[in-house]
Formats: sequence, C-alpha cells, structure tokens
Amino acid sequence: MKIGNITVRISIVALAVVVLFTILLSFAYSGSGNTMLLIYGIPAVLLLLVIPMALNYMSQKEYMELVPEYEREARPVRIKMINSGMMGQVVRIEGVVERTYFQFLNRPQFLVGDRTGEISVKMFTSPLEEIKKDDVVEVLGKVIQRYIFTGEPVVNCVSIRKIPKKIEVKKDSSKKE
Repeated sequence: MKIGNITVRISIVALAVVVLFTILLSFAYSGSGNTMLLIYGIPAVLLLLVIPMALNYMSQKEYMELVPEYEREARPVRIKMINSGMMGQVVRIEGVVERTYFQFLNRPQFLVGDRTGEISVKMFTSPLEEIKKDDVVEVLGKVIQRYIFTGEPVVNCVSIRKIPKKIEVKKDSSKKE
C-alpha cells in the first residue's frame, strides 16, 4: 500500500497473526453464535492489521526525513576503515550485498562487502527498494556497536539503494576449461 510517496509494508509475521486471529474469531463465533464476539473481535483484528502498518509508515517517514541530513554529513569510507573509534559518525559505503537476513520481518540486515572487508548493515524499517544478494548498493548510516555496550561496529542504515555499478568477479585462472 502506498500513502503519499511512502510504500507501507506489513511483515509476514503480522499477516500470519491477523489470519490466525481471524480463524479463531470465526471458530468462536460459529461455536457460540454470540454477536458480541463479532462486535469486539472484528475491530480487534483490524487493529492487528492497522497498528503494524502505522508503525511501518511512521518509521519510513522518519527515515526519509533523515536521508538529506545524512547525505550532507556522510563521508565516504571503505569498510576496512570502520572501527570502534568511529562510533556515532555518519558514513557512506559502497559495496556488494553478500547476504540478507530478516527481510520477512521488515527489519532487514545485510552483509555488505567491498574489496577491503565486510560489515553488517542493520535497518530498522524496510528499504525503499528490494535489495537482494549480489546487488551493488550505497549505504548511508551511522556507525554503532552491534550490541548496546559491546560488540564490533556495524552500520545503522538510514538509506540503502542500488547503484548502477558492475563489480568484476575475479576468475580463477588456475582452473582449466
């Protein structure tokens, strides 16, 4: 669903909860015939759908408002340069998505690599476009620790977008065709 210029996405888990409670509500009503179940149950099921959509909309909107500020502040860095001394700094990295996690929860994480290394990129809302393995991307985000007070540096992503670059894959010359 699109509201203004923001695409609202609901996670598969939230949809599964709505379906489960709809089935439970229909069984409860068919077993009892009590219309009060429908009077309270239908709005409750609708809220189970609307609340995650509203939360996704608000986080998408907040991230879109942060992008111009991050574009002004971000400095381009290579992944190898990111260290614990850079905590809180806004960075711009380019690389290849080597792996994706948790996209079905609308809280995706990406393992992005360049020629110098790889880093985990966390996003707390769904990206504007679908990002898959082997996509060449530009990431805008802030360097944070993986866990609250400990862990290696990761990038808290505000924007991840595909860029029209090709990454040459090194061919193994020792293999004979």
